[in-house]
Amino acid sequence: MDDVNRPSPTSLAVVMLLSSCISLQLGAAVAVPLMGELGSWLTTAARLLFAAAILTVLTRPDVRSWSGADWRRVVLYGVSLGGMNGTFYAAISRIPLGVAVTIEFLGPLVLAAILSRRLRDLGWVLLAGAAVAVLGLAGHGSDGKPLDPVGMAWALASAFFWAIYILAGKQVAAHVKGQGPLAMGTLVGGLLMLPFAVTTTHLIVERPSFLLPLIAVALLSSAIPYSLELRALGSLNARTFGILLALEPVVAALWGWLLLSQHLTAIQLAAMAAVLAASVATTMSERTG
Repeated sequence: MDDVNRPSPTSLAVVMLLSSCISLQLGAAVAVPLMGELGSWLTTAARLLFAAAILTVLTRPDVRSWSGADWRRVVLYGVSLGGMNGTFYAAISRIPLGVAVTIEFLGPLVLAAILSRRLRDLGWVLLAGAAVAVLGLAGHGSDGKPLDPVGMAWALASAFFWAIYILAGKQVAAHVKGQGPLAMGTLVGGLLMLPFAVTTTHLIVERPSFLLPLIAVALLSSAIPYSLELRALGSLNARTFGILLALEPVVAALWGWLLLSQHLTAIQLAAMAAVLAASVATTMSERTG
């Protein structure tokens, strides 16, 4: 009876991935007001470094057993992680959370199309690119102005780093076992962000009240979601993972609306839906072409 009532590994993995998505975007929403005080780069650096400390204590990575090749893989993974998070936080300090996540989705979408080498996937990428252009040009908010082009540029940079993060993460998962690489990669990413935050680091010393919310962001946006995601990957195929991942912009838009009063227009919602459709279609075609 216990075996009958026990959830399957796949079901647990789906729950973990959905929980990861909710936690990640909630953390991003909590970080937005902090960035108004600390700036996006300091918020990113502090988030990653706090998360690295938490993960190191929990996982106690056996780094002495890693080869030079393992370290190179982990460092590249950390660089991509830092770049993805730093540019994403720079983006959401200027444009709505749901829109930024949608634009960021171009990274894995383009990567999937390149790897598949299918003409139809190229068509989906072109559709998503057109939708992102609409997102930027469509009027936003009560003033009807287009989105901040600098914010969009940061989101596109984050899309690039996300694609590198996927490739680097696969290499790490294939060659370096356990969650130690996540702890060390997060540390590398945080250290990489520090030079960009050097002019504002004094703010944390001057106002220690920021420490608690920064630790909360580190937990919600890094330690919890990345740990859940790594565990879920072992039980989910690429198609299911890709489809569930496509829920991130929806969750991000929901948190942006609930916590940040970020209201999206009908045109922007339609453009976001087009990007999500392209992502799901590309994922579904991975094993059917």
